[in-house]
Amino acid sequence: MKKIMYSFFLFLFLLAPSFVFAEVVQPAPTSTGITITNPIGSDSFIDLLKKIINWLIEIGGVIAVGMVIYGALQMIFAAGNPEKFKKGRQTIMYTVIGYAIILIGWGITEIIRSALSAR
Repeated sequence: MKKIMYSFFLFLFLLAPSFVFAEVVQPAPTSTGITITNPIGSDSFIDLLKKIINWLIEIGGVIAVGMVIYGALQMIFAAGNPEKFKKGRQTIMYTVIGYAIILIGWGITEIIRSALSAR
């Protein structure tokens, strides 16, 4: 069972982000015939930070879903053992609390950023 879970998380961390975040970039026409596209996709440092933070929140969401599934599997495979069932329930609870903290932190930074940029 551990090998299956490790394979699942390996897929989540290595392969899934490449499918989710892949995008087609159209090169800009130039007079020299050579096109260089911006691999970052942002023009300023603030835009770069926003993209990194949004990417981390999305990755956190994928990890949270994986951990909820892992906690559910712990509860399913508890086979009547109350300690294992409790451990699975705690895994799900701590995952939800952790992702809620991530989203609250992101919300607070957005509120502060909007308050400072309004002036």
